[in-house]
Amino acid sequence: MRLATIISLGASTALGVGALIVARIWMPSHTAAAAPLAPPPEQGVPVVVAAEPIPYGVKLEPKYLKVVKLPPSAAPSGAFGTVGQILGQQEGPPTALVPMQIGEPVLPAKLTGVGERATLAALITPGMRAYTIGVNEVSGAAGQIMPGDRVDVILTREASAGLAANGAAEHRLVSSVILQNLKVLGIDQNDNPTTTTPAVARAATLEVTVENTERLAVAAQTGSLSLALRKTGAMEVQPVRAVVTGDLGPGGAPARAAAPVRSQGAPVVRAAPEGPSVVIVNGDTVAKVKVPAEGAAAGLL
Repeated sequence: MRLATIISLGASTALGVGALIVARIWMPSHTAAAAPLAPPPEQGVPVVVAAEPIPYGVKLEPKYLKVVKLPPSAAPSGAFGTVGQILGQQEGPPTALVPMQIGEPVLPAKLTGVGERATLAALITPGMRAYTIGVNEVSGAAGQIMPGDRVDVILTREASAGLAANGAAEHRLVSSVILQNLKVLGIDQNDNPTTTTPAVARAATLEVTVENTERLAVAAQTGSLSLALRKTGAMEVQPVRAVVTGDLGPGGAPARAAAPVRSQGAPVVRAAPEGPSVVIVNGDTVAKVKVPAEGAAAGLL
């Protein structure tokens, strides 16, 4: 009986050891095969972004910047890869030309250039010019125009004087939209595009082409200039025609039907008013003869 027990215990021990060996060999291979393969970590591109809101006109400091990794397809062109590329300039850290929010990439176009001051000149688009015109509380839209807005420029001038039907000198005003969709760079000495408080100004600085600086210079000497504020995002340029005093109707009456819309600069042809005349009766013949205004004033009508 004792021998049988010993044999049974020995057999059980052998079977247990064999099962343990099989489990150690078989289980890891199957577990590894069943586990899904983890995707390799995505390779990102280092990009310098705003670590906290960056106000307009502030000189950059390390606290404003941090580096994040973005997918290559999401990394903006020209982005900085290290904070040192921005702050390590020989002339000192640059200044923000536009406000930036947290996580927004810091790009060269948003900063002053090497050795460049944060002045209005840094905001001008390449190839453009800044030109200033005088405004007041009326011509400047009651101070509602702010840096970054878009405006049209209207010229009002006195037309060439002529003679009215009664021989008196006639004075006419002509109003024309001479330029459309101009960017406002500054109002008085304020060029901050984040301005939200309206203020009545005496000067408005506009971004124009070289050719349009000449137009504005001549227009300012010809008559008075005023600004029309455009809706945000409205970029269309519409065909216009000059409007004269006669378009308002006689004595403030409702305006007559407008002439066909024309492009800026096209001539306006108007019929000359009919002058005074006299009727001559000779027998059965009746003739109507025009006479000079001087004759009409002398009672020949």
